[in-house]
Amino acid sequence: MKNLMNKHWGKSLLAIGAAAVMAITLAACGSSSKSGANQKVQITFWHGMNGVYNKALQGIITDFNKSQDKYVVKGTAQGNYTALQQKIMAAAKSKKLPTIAQTTYTTVPDYVNQGFITPLDPYMLKGSDKLTSADKSDIYSTFLTSSKYDGKYYSMPFSKSVRIMFYNKDLMQKLGVKTIPTSWEDMAKLGKQLKSKGVAVVGFDQSFDMELDGLIHQAGTSIVTKNLKVNADSKKVLTATHVIWDMIHNGEAKTAGSDFYGDRNFTSGKTLFYIGSSAGVSSMKANAPKSLNWATTPLPSYLGQKGTELAGNDIVMFKSASTEQQKGAWAFMKFLTSKKETTKWAEKTGYVPLRKSAVTSSSYQAYLKQDPTAKAAVDSLDFGFQAIAFKGFTEYRTDVLNAVDAMLTKKQTPEKAMGDLQTSVEKIIQENK
Repeated sequence: MKNLMNKHWGKSLLAIGAAAVMAITLAACGSSSKSGANQKVQITFWHGMNGVYNKALQGIITDFNKSQDKYVVKGTAQGNYTALQQKIMAAAKSKKLPTIAQTTYTTVPDYVNQGFITPLDPYMLKGSDKLTSADKSDIYSTFLTSSKYDGKYYSMPFSKSVRIMFYNKDLMQKLGVKTIPTSWEDMAKLGKQLKSKGVAVVGFDQSFDMELDGLIHQAGTSIVTKNLKVNADSKKVLTATHVIWDMIHNGEAKTAGSDFYGDRNFTSGKTLFYIGSSAGVSSMKANAPKSLNWATTPLPSYLGQKGTELAGNDIVMFKSASTEQQKGAWAFMKFLTSKKETTKWAEKTGYVPLRKSAVTSSSYQAYLKQDPTAKAAVDSLDFGFQAIAFKGFTEYRTDVLNAVDAMLTKKQTPEKAMGDLQTSVEKIIQENK
């Protein structure tokens, strides 16, 4: 679950790469385009999938390799996401990059700035294997929008999740809570009522940064806008921040603390609701007590607006790959995001399908009937959003996490923490112009 729910790597890409390049020993992946006697073009693919997720991915890779006779994809799990990122940065320095790799879309600006990924436009938008207009309309627009940077497509969506809310049916009945709060305003009112009963209304992970992003988005703004204006200390942002901070400060909501994820507080009955990643449903099934009667629902609205932040990973292509490798890599990415394969991926992993047609397919609808806990995630896709990526985003995200931590562990007010964030983010943006 931990590997699944990392949204961003919190250290500087440059710092990670410098530290990792001394320790890593990797075979040269980008220099050879042939796989041996069969003369197939070899596509090397580094990813961070483990366990059942790696098994599901390997199944799709096998399907692709059997579907044609020109390319062969070699998938290699590189540990968790942090280890994968370290290896990518080290391989970039030693010029031993794979053909493609899994990464967050927010790393794309830094990758482009460092010059080691290539746009997908020549394959995605042109030629006989391009995405058709129907394809582009079928893929959820938020995924494709976040794949575009500086006017070009540098990534394809892959393993995507949303924030959803888990709820304890039996505890609701015990506490006399008859309806699930559908707004943050109602959540705050319920929190005051439940405090005297020794139960927090809602639990978060160690950080509430993604829930904060959601509230700020629902308020009609963002910490950093598309034109790189910083709003961290604006009235809208501070008001949204107080929604969560006030509940935590008053003992009406809980964060996970050293447990990192808030599912433990939820499964032990310390919180009535828990907001987490939809990718965590599989972990909840595996680890929650069998007696726990739980379900899922989309996030509450705020100021009458719905919104949930999408997380997960995309796939990027490296410049060092040969032309034939790049063609094969695009063929694989297109295959991976096809209706059939994204449906299969979603059913086996709990990630959301990338296509609308996959969600409405008879196979996936049958899956939802069999497993209704997956429904909250796909019901949230129409109002999902992703943060604006920009050069220096990794440092920015670290500062956001530090601001949230300051509000939690140092008891700083939103005014102090977000004011400091305003200053630090303005500096990051200025330095990356």
